[in-house]
Amino acid sequence: MADPSTYRPEPGQIPDSPGVYKFRDEHGRVIYVGKAKSLRQRLANYFQDLAGLHPRTRTMVTTAASVEWTVVSTEVEALQLEYSWIKEFDPRFNVKYRDDKSYPYLAVTLGDEFPRVQVMRGHKQKGVRYFGPYAHAWAIRETVDLLLRVFPVRTCTSGVFRNANRTGRPCLLGYIGKCSAPCVGRIDPEEHRELAQEFCDFMAGRTGTYIRRLEKEMTAAAEEMEYERAARLRDDIEALRRAMEKNAVVLADATDADLIAVAEDELEAAVQIFHVRGGRVRGQRGWVTDKVEAVDTAGLVEHALQQLYGEESGDAVPKEVLVPALPEDPEAVTQWLGDRRGSQVSLRVPRRGDKKDLMETVGRNARQALVLHRTKRASDLTTRSRALEEIADALGLDAAPLRIECFDISHLHGEDVVASMVVFEDGLPRKSEYRRFEIKGRVGDTQVWHGQGQDDVRSMHEVVSRRFRRYLAEKERTGEWLAEGGEVPADAADPASAEENGRPRKFAYPPQLVVVDGGKPQVAAARRALDELGVDDVAVCGLAKRLEEVWLPDEDDPVVLPRTSEGLYLLQRIRDTAHDFAIRYQRGKRGKRLRTSPLDDVPGLGDARKRALVKHFGSVKRLRQATIEQICEVPGFGRKTAEAVAVALAQAAPAAPAVNTATGEIIEDDDGGIAHGRASGHE
Repeated sequence: MADPSTYRPEPGQIPDSPGVYKFRDEHGRVIYVGKAKSLRQRLANYFQDLAGLHPRTRTMVTTAASVEWTVVSTEVEALQLEYSWIKEFDPRFNVKYRDDKSYPYLAVTLGDEFPRVQVMRGHKQKGVRYFGPYAHAWAIRETVDLLLRVFPVRTCTSGVFRNANRTGRPCLLGYIGKCSAPCVGRIDPEEHRELAQEFCDFMAGRTGTYIRRLEKEMTAAAEEMEYERAARLRDDIEALRRAMEKNAVVLADATDADLIAVAEDELEAAVQIFHVRGGRVRGQRGWVTDKVEAVDTAGLVEHALQQLYGEESGDAVPKEVLVPALPEDPEAVTQWLGDRRGSQVSLRVPRRGDKKDLMETVGRNARQALVLHRTKRASDLTTRSRALEEIADALGLDAAPLRIECFDISHLHGEDVVASMVVFEDGLPRKSEYRRFEIKGRVGDTQVWHGQGQDDVRSMHEVVSRRFRRYLAEKERTGEWLAEGGEVPADAADPASAEENGRPRKFAYPPQLVVVDGGKPQVAAARRALDELGVDDVAVCGLAKRLEEVWLPDEDDPVVLPRTSEGLYLLQRIRDTAHDFAIRYQRGKRGKRLRTSPLDDVPGLGDARKRALVKHFGSVKRLRQATIEQICEVPGFGRKTAEAVAVALAQAAPAAPAVNTATGEIIEDDDGGIAHGRASGHE
């Protein structure tokens, strides 16, 4: 535990201007990000008598080892930079809202040539228009099924679309009139895009225009005695009205607003959001957070606004945002919201009328969500705490291991040897820090050739050495920058932002316990790797599958935990997670290796040009029928390469379909076409 006075800035060093500040721990990891109108006044609050600080704030300042700041021009810039840094560094002491469940959205892929309507979860993507969130995916499908009568937009996957385009036959929805079948040319891209845009307009609340238009068309058809068409239009109108009835009318028709309510106690807070579009509740979502910093309702609202609109723009930010309390600086937040929307946004607390009544309803939902979460969490938190304490007692640790890393080796008869590393913090998986390794076969300075007699022990030594060698290198660089009194470059020390091969580096934060999948030999290999690197503050144990025994280094007998032990359950879960992660990676590599094609025999022909050939001709069968001149038409192919391709295809007789054993997918179909798909094992 650090003394804040050891890193407190000298008087006069902190500027009296707006800015954003970061607290870092001894490893250089950012643990808290905050903003302030006056950096001098705000930071001074952290360096007062510890007894006067909020308990969680006290924990933060005693965990930190340094503080740094960045001066900005305005409070709006400070708000934007704070949000960016929270997303980038993922500080452990900042308020982080966790969705109480994964919400499905109705999405329209307007960025595609032929936009598709589908259900989507997870992070939002560019070029996609979202509606929702909805409580259940089936509610989206019911709505879409009703609307496809009037707006027959494509809903099929890319594979189904390509297959229909290749065969010239639409899918079932195309035959029954619930798809305009752009795959077979019944409608051109411009007309289909216009249809998708009308679908989006209707979902956005502009419903009256389409219903009135259909009513006029129905009346005109009836007057012209086209009764079948009039009946069809009548059914379309009824379908649209049924879709509209699924959303309750709560406010005036033209109202677009988000209502945010907060329910909180001393330790946790629940946030509920109702999305109202066109006067109807179009979606609802909820978040729950630990109050890891001293924050009031206004602060929770500000963090909720950052979480909700930080990555949104345009129509996703409504004209009006109703909250239970205004943030500390409402003008700056309102300007920030307006910048994201591109027009003025009203941020206010409802005082009377329908909006106040609806806000009370949202508040009741927030309170109920907090009660449910507390009921679940009480059991979960108690169980996890007991499990960590049991592990500490069984292994003789001084404190509960809050961060545990587990390693596992996977291979098939010595081929495609890989390893996995999974991370659990506070008894919960931290998937963003999982890692996969390809075993290079190098132990220290000695080359080890892997083959049928592959040695899991040497592989375990290698992967543990590589992980902690990286940790020591980054720790050394971090210590040099901190010793010089400078700021640690984000791409060199911070584990949440630096990248290697496109993946963020997370090796700068050490575990308290390393678990290996295996018995005494694997444990000894891991311990030897740590000893060779001089790492003596990390405990090691192994969990053997056969009898679920826990092995410790230099111990002849294992530690046997009771079968009902929560500590054993947690170790088993961590071990099994690492095993599954390694298996998926190894199967994916094996599946890629087993993909076969006559093109493999062409020297100098890589995967990219193979895909280009198959995409150009549609299948290997058609490629066999092509002339050398036709092959030369493919970008990147000269005559010499084209001749080599033709010779290889002529010599290779058509074979049985190749199968990816990792996924069971046919790689080459019956007519020689290569199926489009990816092997599993990629997270």
